[in-house]
Amino acid sequence: MPATIDYVKADKAPVFLEATGSKKRMHLLWGDRVEVLGKSGDRVKIRARGRENFGWVEKSVLGGQPLLELYFIDVGQGDGVLVKTPNGRHLMIDGGLRRSKQDTGKSAADFVDWKFFKDYAEDRIVLDALIASHCDADHYGGLTDLLEVDQTNELDCEDVRVKAIYHAGVGWWKGPKGKATLGPYEETDDGDFFTQLVGDRDAIGASLAPGADPAAHGEWADFMRAALGARTTSGRPTPIQRLSSADGYLPGFKSASSGEPVIKVLAPVHHEVKGEPAIRRFAGGDSKNTNGNSLLLKLEFDACRILLTGDLNRASQEALLLDYSGQRDEFLCDVGKACHHGSQDVSFAFLKAMSPAVTVFSSGDNEGYDHPRPAIVAASAVSGYMEMNDDELISPLIYSTEVARSVKIDRVDGSRRVAGLVYGLVNVRTDGRRILCATRDEKSLSWQIAVTQSRF
Repeated sequence: MPATIDYVKADKAPVFLEATGSKKRMHLLWGDRVEVLGKSGDRVKIRARGRENFGWVEKSVLGGQPLLELYFIDVGQGDGVLVKTPNGRHLMIDGGLRRSKQDTGKSAADFVDWKFFKDYAEDRIVLDALIASHCDADHYGGLTDLLEVDQTNELDCEDVRVKAIYHAGVGWWKGPKGKATLGPYEETDDGDFFTQLVGDRDAIGASLAPGADPAAHGEWADFMRAALGARTTSGRPTPIQRLSSADGYLPGFKSASSGEPVIKVLAPVHHEVKGEPAIRRFAGGDSKNTNGNSLLLKLEFDACRILLTGDLNRASQEALLLDYSGQRDEFLCDVGKACHHGSQDVSFAFLKAMSPAVTVFSSGDNEGYDHPRPAIVAASAVSGYMEMNDDELISPLIYSTEVARSVKIDRVDGSRRVAGLVYGLVNVRTDGRRILCATRDEKSLSWQIAVTQSRF
């Protein structure tokens, strides 16, 4: 007889080892999916978070509903966000550096693999969308790990299928003497604009062909090559598309049908030069332009608003404030991913326009960057939405994947040594009005949770 599917309705629910007794196996969170296998008294036997993870929960914690879930993955220096919708669609937005460049030897691909293989007990990863917010390797590298067929022995799942791949348009091209360039640009009365943009599957294929001109370059070319190898669930080549504000919405997420989120594409802002699409070029060199032309995505789920900002910097944020003059409410959000990992290259006016109740820093462990910067943590707090209750601060809340990471210490022969990592995941869930944020408790390996309400 097939198991019945149910969902946790309590904020936090212990899973007991036996039908009676107090020994715990783990703790589940609001919205967690469980397989109900049987009942005994006031407890229910379940499987959750692992193919062999069986245990017992109190009946009273079940009877919930699937939620919109966002997993801000600890990828060291970089970004990686897995989004799961109430209907079970999955979007992967960035993936950190490649596995080979991670101190842990793992990338966001490994978290996604755990989610499907262990949590869902599936042998195949199926993503409805895979999105590279921009062309910096600490964002798309882990996506390459996920897509490359010759690395599947790193994953427990046997296969990866992707229904659509999206990118922001600015990419790396082979320039004079083989050096990397973001391509040519046009000077206009309204500023400078990139005109050689990364396109769809056919255009990408042409850029990877022998003797191509223009030709994709370096690790970006590796990612593009991996994207070309992606297949949908039916085995057809995965569509690849450039996104900009001209699209308005992420394809398939334009209407809030069946309780699914609407996902708006706010940036890069679409421009035209000589009748062709173009993207603004900012002063200050390549890094200003890879970061500044990040995708800016807004998730709207019932009353909840979530803003995913890539590596937007001060120049691009100031341009966005002008582009959206009279429409700056588009930036208001309940949850905001901090721009560029907490770099100081941020517009305070843009942070105020966001005014999030919850800010999540995808901060790195690389001492050379020292993110998040103290001034930006403070700026995120003072620009965040403040709510008090009986002299208790409800929001703003500030999270950092690096702060959430810790180490396990074992005692061996009277000495203490590092025995492993407590993963620095920041978990955000919402039913469209209520918002729960959770990180692992370092001592009990349970969850530290905070709850706020959408104000929209």
